Amino acid sequence: MKKKLLSILLSAAMVSGILAGCSGSSASSAPAESAENQAETPAAGTEEAAETTDAGGSEAAEGEYEYKEAAISLLIDKDSTLDGLEAVCALAKEKLGITVDVEIRAGGADGDNIVKTRLASGDMADLCAYNSGCKFTTLNPSEYFLDLSDQAYLSRLDESFLSAVTADGKVYGVPAGFASGAGVILYNRDTYEKYGLEVPHTWADFLKNCDVLKENGEVAVIGSFADSWTTQVVYLGDHYNVQAENPDFAKEFEAGTAKYATDPAGLKSWQKCVDLVPYYNEDYTATTYQTACDMLVNGEGTHWIITSDGVLAYINSQYGDDVNKIGAFGVPGDDADNHGITTWPAGGLYVNKNSENIDDILRFLNFWMSDEAINAYLAVQPPAGPIIIKGMALPDDAFQAVKDEQAYIDAGKACTALEYQTAVKGASCEQITQEAGTGQISAEEAAKAYDDDCLKQAVQLGLDW
Repeated sequence: MKKKLLSILLSAAMVSGILAGCSGSSASSAPAESAENQAETPAAGTEEAAETTDAGGSEAAEGEYEYKEAAISLLIDKDSTLDGLEAVCALAKEKLGITVDVEIRAGGADGDNIVKTRLASGDMADLCAYNSGCKFTTLNPSEYFLDLSDQAYLSRLDESFLSAVTADGKVYGVPAGFASGAGVILYNRDTYEKYGLEVPHTWADFLKNCDVLKENGEVAVIGSFADSWTTQVVYLGDHYNVQAENPDFAKEFEAGTAKYATDPAGLKSWQKCVDLVPYYNEDYTATTYQTACDMLVNGEGTHWIITSDGVLAYINSQYGDDVNKIGAFGVPGDDADNHGITTWPAGGLYVNKNSENIDDILRFLNFWMSDEAINAYLAVQPPAGPIIIKGMALPDDAFQAVKDEQAYIDAGKACTALEYQTAVKGASCEQITQEAGTGQISAEEAAKAYDDDCLKQAVQLGLDW
């Protein structure tokens, strides 16, 4: 079967990277939000779709939107799922007269460089979809992005998201999708049932499950190292365990008094990168993100440590109800009684403050945050993670993996990734995790290399390391 998303992306490449539609994502955090089998979901604007949310937000009655034909541009990464965003953009064109032209960029470090280069050269699109958290703050938001602090719709947003798009007390972004992500171990539930495996609550038990799978000729862990950003999630997704052992780690790390190479809990995160080497698929250095999605749902690999939202979006858009073959559990630590997950607030949409189309961009964002737009988005792209709009809950038919993640949050066993607790994140993180994950360096060498990499960032931030 030819994959719809791949077809979309290839088409984008053939038309010089420009699509008429809309999308946004957080490449290294969460590359896409979610998508739905459109044949099984209510059409946007129907009564059933309108019941998807009751978040208490104001929405203009039909005919109250200002209609004025205009075109704005949006820069997104190549792994974005387009369904929900295209639905909103179609409505925006109908009701506001706004056409959104989408430019596709690379993901990972290459994509970061593209964003930084275009900002510095004054060639940024009207809207930029990019990470929230520390990677957002490194872009020097006050110089390039419009302050949105006075926009009324911000009151609808969860505080964890708002803090992730705030710099120097000013809010610069709206969510590129309406759910947060999580760095978890996705697993094929059918394979677990086949071998009588149970969800492990310690890292040692997880490796035992991997041994069972390997002994039976299964791919225990999927590696997708061809997309280098994915190699970071083993390390990043372990932060819940680091914080559980050292609640002050983020504060001490920013102050330079805690280092991965010397903090026992921090070093374990890098050891996990090394531990997985024997369990990967043979071609894991050449396996792409999308291929890994296919492998997971088809049972060609059992586990994948990844930010889950984009994966669930892709699988659901291509395989429909088979998305519920996938379960999720947090990267386990050493304490079975304290098994949690690490979460990523949604990526942001940021306004180019130097755009000539500010009024039209603000019209679009005001619509984007309306009940009508959110309902249209969720009607074709249900949440692939915890909802970030106040007053909204997961629907009863939410993906199984999302329900698994929500259970951790409801139990109070979740924390945000380190990059949302400190601005210090080494620029070479994915290169170091790739070296550790291919057995080129030891955990100790990786931890030391990352500490040294973070020192450069700390110096740039004026921190005393």
